[in-house]
Amino acid sequence: MKRNIIDQKGDYTRYEVEREQPLLEFLLEKVKGQSKSKIKATLQGHGVLVGKTCVTKFDYMLKPGMCVAVSNTKRNLNILRSRYVKIVYEDQYIVVVDKAVGILSMAAGHSSLNVKAVLDNYFHKSRQRCQAHVVHRLDRDTSGLMIYAKDMQTEQALEHQWHEAVYDRRYVALLSGRMEQKEGTIANWLKDNSAYITYSSPTDNGGKYAVTHFYTLETQANYSLVQFSLETGRKNQIRVHAADMGHPVCGDVKYGNGDNPIGRLCLHAYVLCFYHPVTHEKMEFSTPIPQSFIQGLRM
Repeated sequence: MKRNIIDQKGDYTRYEVEREQPLLEFLLEKVKGQSKSKIKATLQGHGVLVGKTCVTKFDYMLKPGMCVAVSNTKRNLNILRSRYVKIVYEDQYIVVVDKAVGILSMAAGHSSLNVKAVLDNYFHKSRQRCQAHVVHRLDRDTSGLMIYAKDMQTEQALEHQWHEAVYDRRYVALLSGRMEQKEGTIANWLKDNSAYITYSSPTDNGGKYAVTHFYTLETQANYSLVQFSLETGRKNQIRVHAADMGHPVCGDVKYGNGDNPIGRLCLHAYVLCFYHPVTHEKMEFSTPIPQSFIQGLRM
């Protein structure tokens, strides 16, 4: 079935899904007269709706009975153009972004460069009556995947059910030195001192108990590429635990590592999986390991 419809987002062509298949595969079959690159650009440019939800994931799995609407306009004004923030997924409740190095999660002090401000500006320009609500944070110099809610109710739902909602959260880091262990777990208590430096203790020091699992992806003579999975989400948890292992994150001057082969803090949030706070669907996102980490590993 195919027919034109007009709604507040412009002129669309709508298709009904007849069998289960990935979104990009479906579009390549149904949308005629357009190149693969053009279809990809429409998808990435927020020009595709599944039901009433804007979807940008190529591998989003469609099910029979769903309706897919494809924008017929040549230019989509809703594209976020920022060197620091890339939208990975967006619907009426949440937005998942890939944050670059050098931008705060939200405003702090006199700094104006933050993800929330970038998203609020994007929402305003795309005529969405919402604001970005911070659910969790990444340090300014840590890159990777983050969730923002579009309304307070969704933000509260995510915040209050964070540990139940998020079922897989992984980071990748370039560490100094050659890792001795393939995998393992670090568990201790973390507490901030008066200078806001987090320090660890094997016994209860009045701080918060922190558990980090690690898996060595690859190791060379001078550096190791290591995956970290968080069981708890404490401030600077991975950075402190990496230093506790004797293999601090490269570029982490705060925790004693001036070894910086690629000119940045080598920590990236590259897997984020959670249950949608409203639809309760499984949402699974991943980004590639930064190429600079691979290059630094072999230095």
